[in-house]
Amino acid sequence: MFRIMAGNLVLHERMETTDAKAKELRRTVERLITRAARLGDELTVDVGKLDESQRARVVARRVHAQRLVAEFLPKTLVKTLSDGSYEEVDLVHKLFHEIAPRFLARVKENRGGGYTRIVKMTARRGDNAPMSMIEILGASAE
Repeated sequence: MFRIMAGNLVLHERMETTDAKAKELRRTVERLITRAARLGDELTVDVGKLDESQRARVVARRVHAQRLVAEFLPKTLVKTLSDGSYEEVDLVHKLFHEIAPRFLARVKENRGGGYTRIVKMTARRGDNAPMSMIEILGASAE
């Protein structure tokens, strides 16, 4: 269940769920983002401009980190666009190329973590379960 929830959070960058699930999901997603962000400058460097030995090291570190994240995240999920069409999104690519680069400055300052926010909402109608919205910081409003 948490694999799909983590995938949906990476895909949409915010979701509404119960408090308990949001708190547990935060632990999972923070670890995935940390795995990507710890690559530091190697995450965003252009490998074409590196010499052969540096290129091999950078590519090896990227591939290793991506494989570790891909063990947990689903490969792709489908996102419904506002015009009713569908788009298939590679979640590992999105995590490493769109989400993790937002937090590189934070990681360089050794202030890791704090990539998500949980906002309490009203109780769910029907079973009165406490609800929360979990979002990845820096997310654009849709």
